[in-house]
Amino acid sequence: MRSSPHFNALRLNGIQTVCVARGFGEPNGGKCIALLGGHLRSGRLLFRLVALGLMGAGAFALLQSGTGRFLAHDLRYVGMETFELCGLGGGRVARFMIHDRVSFGGALIAIGLLYLWLERNPLQAAQAWAWWTFLLTGFAGFGSFLAYLGYGYLDTWHGLATLGLLPPYVGGLMMTRGSLAGSAKSDSQIRSTMNAGWRTQIGLGRALLLTTALGLALGGVTILLIGTTRVFVPQDLRYMGLGASDLLAINRRLVPLIAHDRAGFGGAIATCGLLMFCCLWFGRPSRSLWQAVSLAGSMGFLTAIGVHPLIGYTEFSHLAPAYFGALIFSVGITLCHRPMCSLDTSKEH
Repeated sequence: MRSSPHFNALRLNGIQTVCVARGFGEPNGGKCIALLGGHLRSGRLLFRLVALGLMGAGAFALLQSGTGRFLAHDLRYVGMETFELCGLGGGRVARFMIHDRVSFGGALIAIGLLYLWLERNPLQAAQAWAWWTFLLTGFAGFGSFLAYLGYGYLDTWHGLATLGLLPPYVGGLMMTRGSLAGSAKSDSQIRSTMNAGWRTQIGLGRALLLTTALGLALGGVTILLIGTTRVFVPQDLRYMGLGASDLLAINRRLVPLIAHDRAGFGGAIATCGLLMFCCLWFGRPSRSLWQAVSLAGSMGFLTAIGVHPLIGYTEFSHLAPAYFGALIFSVGITLCHRPMCSLDTSKEH
């Protein structure tokens, strides 16, 4: 995608502001701009690798779940074969595990989509809030991996994937930090870029999307906490037809394995909600932002809701929060479509 002259000017002005603030004038100003511009490009490339890595991991989770099989290290941990695991509770225990993994995969893809927008638009324009968003959401996402301390199962593949993504993420933060316009302590960093009133069409739509994002973040934290403590809600046990004590009696390692899936899904949902909230609050309304949020939200809700009828887990009280969130998201994204997508693309950033 070729950058517009207006966008290039915004990016250049952002880097120029940093150089002027550091006391670089002519002729050293040109060297400063070239150096910081190079750091920004290299750092953005690292963030792009993180985004693509997350999307690849999410796609793998979806494909693996679609086969109905489990990873070899999971089976080694519980000391069971696939057919044994799939035979528990009439197959519902295995299907329950798969539904968490499908939802987890969809959340990872949604995060990757929003990261790509964040890297290719506000970060490329050297906007400081984009860097802080990468920092906060990365801390939440990578930090949620430590939830394994609560349930006792260390997924080696999950750990290796996390270690593989951590260096480019940290490298991206380090290389882009010095190229950002504005002060990290500036009051403007916590203000929304939205100029339209909340009672306008775009204002109402954006309020609904922000509510959705906040709901995702809070819901994800709740799922994460459940996964590291009691693991199941009553609807889960009714679906499987087994109690937690029954599962422990069958295999004491089965509950920690399920808890791992649940906590991972919750951490991904919480990170996605925080990321979406920051993009909607700080990002300038634009066609590209609408497209990114639309794709990310659709992927998350379709996988999280769509897997339930496929496995026969359709209890309304369990799905009601997801239905309500999807409804609010659908209305919000529809209200924002015309005002955001009709904007001049040269003014997106």
